[in-house]
Amino acid sequence: MNSCQKAKTDFSTFFGTQECDRGSAFGGDFDLSPCFTHYGCPNEMSDLPGVGRAGAKGGTASRIPRCAPSQRQRQTATTMARSPRPKSSFRPVFHERTTEEDDSILTQQLWKLARKTGNLNLSNKALASVPERLYDINEADADSKAVNLEQLSIKEEDAWWNQVPLTNLDLSSNTLTHLSPKIANLQHSLTVLTLHDNALVELPSEIGKLEKLMRLNVSHNKLKQLPRETYSLPELRHLNISYNEFNELDPDISDLHMLEFLDAGHNNIQSLPGGIGFLVRLTALLLPHNHIKELPPDLVNMRSLQKLDLMQNDLTCLPEDMGLLRKLECLYLQHNDILELPNFEGNEALSELHASNNFIMTVPKAMCSNLPHLKILDLRDNKITELPDELCLLRNLNRLDVSNNTISMLPVTLSSLAHLISLQVDGNPIKTIRRDIIQCGTTRILKTLHERALAKAKEDGSDNAVSNSGAGISVTRLSGGQAEDCELPSNYPDSRSYQQLAQQFQYQHQCPCIYHQQRQGRVAPHSCLYGPQTHCQEYNRQTQGNMYKSESYHTNMARGPYLQQQQSQECRYPNGVMYQQQQYQQQFTYEQAVHPRWVYKLRHTRTLAVNLEELTEVPEQVFQIARNEGVHVVDFARNQLSTLPNGLQHMHDLVTELVLSHNLIGYVPKFISQFTRITFLNLSNNLLSDLPMEFGVLNTLRELNIANNRFQFIPNSVFELQGLEIFIASENHIKTLNVSGLKSMPRLSTLDLRNNDIDSIPPTLGNLTNITHLELVGNPFRQPRHQILMKGTDAIMSYLRDRIPT
Repeated sequence: MNSCQKAKTDFSTFFGTQECDRGSAFGGDFDLSPCFTHYGCPNEMSDLPGVGRAGAKGGTASRIPRCAPSQRQRQTATTMARSPRPKSSFRPVFHERTTEEDDSILTQQLWKLARKTGNLNLSNKALASVPERLYDINEADADSKAVNLEQLSIKEEDAWWNQVPLTNLDLSSNTLTHLSPKIANLQHSLTVLTLHDNALVELPSEIGKLEKLMRLNVSHNKLKQLPRETYSLPELRHLNISYNEFNELDPDISDLHMLEFLDAGHNNIQSLPGGIGFLVRLTALLLPHNHIKELPPDLVNMRSLQKLDLMQNDLTCLPEDMGLLRKLECLYLQHNDILELPNFEGNEALSELHASNNFIMTVPKAMCSNLPHLKILDLRDNKITELPDELCLLRNLNRLDVSNNTISMLPVTLSSLAHLISLQVDGNPIKTIRRDIIQCGTTRILKTLHERALAKAKEDGSDNAVSNSGAGISVTRLSGGQAEDCELPSNYPDSRSYQQLAQQFQYQHQCPCIYHQQRQGRVAPHSCLYGPQTHCQEYNRQTQGNMYKSESYHTNMARGPYLQQQQSQECRYPNGVMYQQQQYQQQFTYEQAVHPRWVYKLRHTRTLAVNLEELTEVPEQVFQIARNEGVHVVDFARNQLSTLPNGLQHMHDLVTELVLSHNLIGYVPKFISQFTRITFLNLSNNLLSDLPMEFGVLNTLRELNIANNRFQFIPNSVFELQGLEIFIASENHIKTLNVSGLKSMPRLSTLDLRNNDIDSIPPTLGNLTNITHLELVGNPFRQPRHQILMKGTDAIMSYLRDRIPT
């Protein structure tokens, strides 16, 4: 026996004499000879030319078997040879689920938890069918009834009469293909049924018996229709059928009178039923990624609609009477075939309009005056050739995107948009602005446009109409950018009374004799004369010296900023008395406050917006008139106010939105606590370092923006805002994070602390599950790392929770 045969015998002894069968992991007999056959016997390598043991002269190399087992290995092999190898059976990971396996998912622990809380979560359990006993969860089982009174006294919460009926059932992210008709057993309790991300082809008709059902989510399935009984659910408010295979919506959907939310996106819907307008309670209608070519006329009857998503369809136009949707706030029209936009007359609440990737050629001028609250206007990738000057009427516009069009010139009026922070014009053949200026971004573009506006106004001799001269307010701005001599609308309310009021004020502070001469055309209408009028005999005869007091007039007019330009003029009256005249030329007077155009604008928009005027004060009369017109939005952004105007107190019970950003405000007065209806407050880009304690009583406040100030800590009064949902405090100098204070704000969902001086993040912040959007980029802390911050809020919160010491 040579060394190769001996090695093979030793291997056979080591692995046992029993050969592997065909079902082994090697797929057949295991033979070592091919290994040696292929590579040659290790002991025969010396026969090759030039191969031999070092130092051996013509002799053979040492024949040491390289794979000879040791004594211990021989003993182990002998033991293995005596006991035959067992054949283990195992179940592969991917196999067809059995009913027993599905039933075992509903453990006794989940069962008790569901009967205690009313919520059962079986999401992502790989269920092929629903456990049968789930449908009887509201019934008392035999074990509960068999418990004696002594056992119940020890653990009374397990008693069947203390159990809560099942209200929330989550079966999402499984492999369900059908739902048992026994779902009707939950008809008196189930309010939320979640079935998304399954393989459902149809639903049982018994689902219509769930009389308490309020939310139904069957998205990401293979449904082509819903049972007709579904449309008879009396309490259904939320219906999600997106990502299915619907070709149309059943006309019976109009019978869901309580429906508030409908998502039918990502289907193959060709048209909408005519009776869809009967869904008068609907606030959100989502129909993206379908093939809808036309909207039914009665769609505008949804008077409660706030969000309409028609993205990625085949629309060519919108209904002409879109203005009937008066509560519409967000409209998504991207990737359609729309040729023109309507005027949106009546859609005053619209704040977002997305109409990119269409075939729009012009921007309607009337649209600009009908959308006073528009904040986002997305018109990129269209066929627009020119932007109208009336874009300056979109006073609240934050983002304007007109990239990838054929625009050759930007209107200079864009520089008057005080809130515009993003202007995208890339991809246009703009020839009036250098390319390097466009590449510098929004601020540089607006600065260039503003400089050109000033130069143009100077050339035209109307520098005061455009420039921010002094601290005044021009009537043209207050009237919404329209000239004073424009014709009033045909439906203008009470125009005659306002004109009479303005005319009355024009003469009420003048000497009566001069007023009489002005009416006769003997004195210029606007020559308001002051001086020693007590020497006027006609004045003394009519008023006995009591009608006019020059000092009282100066006191009244001193309430507001105005420009004083004294011009010495002489004027002779019939009695030969000489008067010294001081003509006050002011940019904002009570006459302009009652200007018909401006008052109409206040009444029409319910908004008082005065921006880019370098105001240091605001007359109280302005707020009094605004109060009379029911104004609830006040905007004095981009001025030079050092604090809140005192006149704001006249509107404390009306204001819901207050914008005072980009000013020089160094402190907030205590009367801010009187604003009992305010929901939005923007104090960003000021000089604030603290807020008064009275600030904490603003229970109606929902959004607070104090970004870009001088705060070194979050004021304690902020933590008392129980209704606050959005808190933006970026671009400050905040050093520490008060988690206990944030914990006292139960509704806080958005927290923005970017670009501060926070050096550490407490791990307990991860326990604030109510925060769904957290921004921490730009702070000097080391943990969490930047890579985790980029993954989003969920990753940040999970990381923080994992670092909480146990």
